[in-house]
Amino acid sequence: MQKIRNIAIIAHVDHGKTTLVDKILHQTNLFRDNQETGDLILDNNDLERERGITIVSKNVSVNYNGVKINIIDTPGHADFGGEVERVLKMADGVVLLVDAFEGAMPQTRFVTQKALSLGLKPVVIVNKVDKENCRPEEVYESIFELFYNLEATEDQLDFPVLYGSSKQGWMSTDWKVQTEDITPLLDTILEHIPPAPSFDGTLQMQITSLDYSSFVGRIAIGRVARGIIRENQPVSLVKRDGKIQKSRIKELYTFEGLGKVKVQEVSSGDICAVVGIEGFDIGDTIADFEKPEQLAVIKIDEPTMNMLFTINNSPMFGKEGKFVTSQRLRERLYKEMEKNLALKVIETESPDSYLVYGRGILHLSVLIETMRREGYELQVGQPQVIIKEIDGMKCEPIETLIVDVPAEVSGKVIELVTQRKGDLLVMEPKGDLQHLEFEIPARGIIGLRNNVLTATAGEAIMAHRFKAYEPWKGTIPGRLNGVLVSMEKGSTTAYSIDKLQDRGRFFVEPGVEVYEGQIMGEHIRDNDLVVNVVKGKALTNMRASGTDDNARIATAIKFSLEEAMEYIQADEYIEITPKSMRLRKIYLSENERKINAKKFVNQ
Repeated sequence: MQKIRNIAIIAHVDHGKTTLVDKILHQTNLFRDNQETGDLILDNNDLERERGITIVSKNVSVNYNGVKINIIDTPGHADFGGEVERVLKMADGVVLLVDAFEGAMPQTRFVTQKALSLGLKPVVIVNKVDKENCRPEEVYESIFELFYNLEATEDQLDFPVLYGSSKQGWMSTDWKVQTEDITPLLDTILEHIPPAPSFDGTLQMQITSLDYSSFVGRIAIGRVARGIIRENQPVSLVKRDGKIQKSRIKELYTFEGLGKVKVQEVSSGDICAVVGIEGFDIGDTIADFEKPEQLAVIKIDEPTMNMLFTINNSPMFGKEGKFVTSQRLRERLYKEMEKNLALKVIETESPDSYLVYGRGILHLSVLIETMRREGYELQVGQPQVIIKEIDGMKCEPIETLIVDVPAEVSGKVIELVTQRKGDLLVMEPKGDLQHLEFEIPARGIIGLRNNVLTATAGEAIMAHRFKAYEPWKGTIPGRLNGVLVSMEKGSTTAYSIDKLQDRGRFFVEPGVEVYEGQIMGEHIRDNDLVVNVVKGKALTNMRASGTDDNARIATAIKFSLEEAMEYIQADEYIEITPKSMRLRKIYLSENERKINAKKFVNQ
């Protein structure tokens, strides 16, 4: 029997996966006592640390009682579902982490469904039992019900459950009894998760994720399904479409702690990294040189949203970024497609623009944010949902939306969602909050978060996930207000902004360089208004009391990237550079906008 356990840790965003992995790493004495490690060790890129979410799945391994435990930390957000689906192929069991107050959320359901359908054995942890208003027993029952609804087998329904707080570093079989550390969890994993099976025969290994090193290039990561893989071994690479390439393995690594260790051979059941294979993609099979046999290809859910990516052609292009040409933009998007399975790039009629398909606004915004940090300048258009024709009917993606809000403002939320063609399915109390469940077209969710947070004074907790394609629900009202558009190029003045404040709210401060066609703020009416924000005060030698009032300017509204993506309309772009983000009209001069106005009427 092999002494290897492969487990994936799955949970909804913010339920404490990465914190739990930290505690496992510390518990198994992976670090020296005096070593500075910080928190959230696995969220190692800047974007993950800033947002507090896991975007890319990571592999680590620990040794406990002589058994090697390979741990895969997965993203909890449904937008990164493509990431989760493929890494679950490497696991024999899953640790499902659920918040003791929030319970099973829509993303939990999504990932759990994938894990159960692959026949993985679950261990359930009810986390954060030290929080106020927590309800561990109810949450346990709701998980059992969820497993039952997802058609779990009898063996899967007989899951062990642990209670604890990964932040405080303890786990126990009884939530009222606090233990010293998380050894009960490690013991449960050894007891209930089956050892990695070992299959003899010719080599089979599926590539489920990628790594990149500037020294050796692309590295293939996956689990050896059958046989033994050796250093310097000639192999066949079976592509997704069945084509076969001959290749040779240069180096082999297994995971140990947070790093990799070079080895001579890896037997079936273990997870390894392979160097030296050219031209591979995720989902390909590394197989025997003479008799290659392919493993079942990984199926990934279709993208549900697309956005136009184009080069920056505003009057301020090239001032802040290193990469501004269409050739650079194209190379970068195609490189992203190699490792981001749920992403698709399609060329348009214009050589400077590309349609990028993704799983949702967060999925696309993480790509944009990564690109701007690498020094790219680009512009993106309004996110559009992907419409399909099924049995002769026009269909669109429908999402399940869950909102938890204080009871006194639940009426406002229901009103906002139903305006956008949402149907209320469930309304029940959950602690001191009201729990609402809706079905809503994906189009309706774009721009909804801002309105809901404004209406509930920031107290709403929202989560949504793709359900299915259903018949078109009709038109949904877009943004209610028009925008204030700059009339000319120059530097904004406090004097002109002050005089225009009764026309709307501004997105820019005094002393900022702007150009003609840039969006300055939101109009109080539903039409767009062209304004001059660069006009200074006429200087005269007359000074009378009362003429020199001081300018009092309201604070400018600052958008995050996701908020800006949800805010813009079909005739607008977001200009993104490494240092700034500006909203603009596609056609900068007012004349051109009038000529091309009809283009955007039906969008």
